[in-house]
Amino acid sequence: MNLYLGIDFGTTGARSTIIDSQGTIHCETEYTFANAPQPELPSVWQNALSAVIEQIPPTIRNRVSAIALDGTSSTVMLCDTDGIPVCEPILYNDARGAAVTERLRAIAPANHTVLSATSSLAKLLWWQEYLGGHAPSTAPTVFLHQADWLAFLLHGKLGISDYHNALKLGFDVDTLCYPDWLIQGIAGAAMPKLPQVVAPGTPVGKVTEEVGDRFGFPRHCTVCAGTTDSIAAFLASGVNSPGEAVTSLGSTLAVKLLSHTRVDDARYGIYSHRFSNIFSPPFEEGAGGDMWLVGGASNTGGAVLRHFFTDAELANYSTQIDPEQESLLDYYPLLKKGDRFPINDPNLPPKLEPRPADSVEFLHGLLESIARIEARGYQLLQELGATPLTKVYTAGGGAKNPVWSAIRKRYLKVPVETPVQTAAAYGSALLAKQGSESILDIAVLNHL
Repeated sequence: MNLYLGIDFGTTGARSTIIDSQGTIHCETEYTFANAPQPELPSVWQNALSAVIEQIPPTIRNRVSAIALDGTSSTVMLCDTDGIPVCEPILYNDARGAAVTERLRAIAPANHTVLSATSSLAKLLWWQEYLGGHAPSTAPTVFLHQADWLAFLLHGKLGISDYHNALKLGFDVDTLCYPDWLIQGIAGAAMPKLPQVVAPGTPVGKVTEEVGDRFGFPRHCTVCAGTTDSIAAFLASGVNSPGEAVTSLGSTLAVKLLSHTRVDDARYGIYSHRFSNIFSPPFEEGAGGDMWLVGGASNTGGAVLRHFFTDAELANYSTQIDPEQESLLDYYPLLKKGDRFPINDPNLPPKLEPRPADSVEFLHGLLESIARIEARGYQLLQELGATPLTKVYTAGGGAKNPVWSAIRKRYLKVPVETPVQTAAAYGSALLAKQGSESILDIAVLNHL
């Protein structure tokens, strides 16, 4: 029996899920960054990748026929031509790109997805402006996303990305190429090589001999192009009807709505991922055409809650909240200034006052405020033309909190449910499975 491995790199650690052709889970592993002094370092990611694989029993590893990985959107890095990082990566929520806003606006079309201080392109321009001649070496560099580099460690082919990760770099998902305005705008001595972009799930290459020998993968084990962590969570949910959405309530909040209509509006941090080709779910009959994942990602979320409360406190205090009673506290919960969606402003200040003495009341205010931000996000998507919202599935740690779900349902005014599968690693495993099936399809066609 062939098995399929999905590996998810989120904000707090790495996780793996192995499934069979029926979607049954055979193994799950996890590695947290809790004890890593600098979890943003590639060496930590590399250790985490090895750890989640090594925890898988050898008898399961030797049946893995395909692997796919996801990483945090717009976490980017510069490597030399051997794939060795030349400086520290810039993380998904790092807004240093605000320093190159003027140049970014001069390059990109008005209201484009990349017009955000946290976009991949903003980070690339920051490197060009501020690293420039101060780089450790003047040798050629390669620009990669987190998922690109991690996959490279397995298949050994440097410089390959997917069009989900590459969207915020400026890759055109209509024409499936880099636009002229991007190439011309970043041209110069400090221009790194941009990755080749393929569809998520596309078979890229077999695991290297070294990787196969070390972990016991079979020789035919193929690594497929990956995706972002929030899209992997969407895949895991099994959503297949336009109007249905997935909210990922992890350290941050990300919303994805399956829509017939594409919506992009940089004023609010709204963008659309192409959701078609190799990994498309069986859309409802009559849907037809390309589908789009319309949404955005906010810096609010579970990280703010964990800043003030332990997991035990969150569980205890939540049970003392009446979810049908509206809190009068109006916060904008952030750990530092700046948000991406539904307010796209790198200087937006956190609003966490007034803080009541009662911890239950304070938590109630935080949960309500995050729910309002989520609801405003979905409202904006529909105001701008996306398919009307009919149901929201919840992934991430927040899905386990029934009180929070009830509060969110009151604001969203549609059913709020937890899907059978919520782990992003499960979604990446599905991507690996469908990529592996495409290899079989190609083999059959070649045989004919």
